[in-house]
Amino acid sequence: MQRYLLTRVFYSFLTLWVVSFVVFGMGRLSGNPLDVLLPEDATQEQYDRLNHRWGFDKPIVVQYWKFIQNAVKGDLGDSLVKPNTAMELVAQRLPATFQLALLSIAISTIIAVPIGVLAAVKRDTPFDYFGKIIALLGQSVPSFWLGLMLMWVFAVQLGWLPASGRGTFKHMIMPAIALGWFQVAAVMRLLRSSMLDVLDSEYVKLARIKGLPERKVVWKHCLRNAAIGPLTYYGVIAGILLTGSVIIEQVFQWPGTGLLAIEAVRNRDFPVLQAVIIVFSGIFVLCNLVVDILYAYLDPRIRYST
Repeated sequence: MQRYLLTRVFYSFLTLWVVSFVVFGMGRLSGNPLDVLLPEDATQEQYDRLNHRWGFDKPIVVQYWKFIQNAVKGDLGDSLVKPNTAMELVAQRLPATFQLALLSIAISTIIAVPIGVLAAVKRDTPFDYFGKIIALLGQSVPSFWLGLMLMWVFAVQLGWLPASGRGTFKHMIMPAIALGWFQVAAVMRLLRSSMLDVLDSEYVKLARIKGLPERKVVWKHCLRNAAIGPLTYYGVIAGILLTGSVIIEQVFQWPGTGLLAIEAVRNRDFPVLQAVIIVFSGIFVLCNLVVDILYAYLDPRIRYST
């Protein structure tokens, strides 16, 4: 187990390094940010002075090597637009994104788990067909379109919820539903499929022969073993919700890291954009590592090998 964990940690750092390399190179394909930041009447002297100050006049290899040296120390650079470091801006916006993502996961879990379990138990019944319809709608409706429709109905027509911004719990409801709706369909279908496999297993039949209540058989024995597949997907969900929040935060003007990333792209603020993507990647890698460790708790038969 120790060797496995060390190997996974090594590959995690390797993944982050590859991400930093790609982001650093792709960010500079859009051109020099001074073309956007400086006014049209700026002199060549002003241009050269700022170009030298931020190191844009050096070869890109030298710029990347300096970036890596500073990143190892936790310094991802200063914002080119605001008087803050890139990590300060990310740290200020990250709680809002986490808040939205956690509520989305909670909503998708509360809706998907009961429907997925009951759809498997009541296979080929009207309830099962109802679950399939929800899954179809969940995977067919784009999150941004759902967000706009929720805004039009509950904010514009009914006036029950605020249309945008961050404040009370009411501000979170519509963006959280729009962000987590696709995951409801994905988790429900995955859990239903896993439950169908488990329900036909021999140990479930033996538990029923012993006279255990059906509720205990389904919700304790079956669900625990069927949860391995969905649990794997939850490691992916964390990354999907964080990166997917870019669109939803733009729609609802939610002041999170997704909106910060869009602002950084518009302003060609390389350090901030790099910080956002690297932080997202780190969270994604960490979530998947935690999921792998939890495998052993859910199913002791699993053995890791490197």
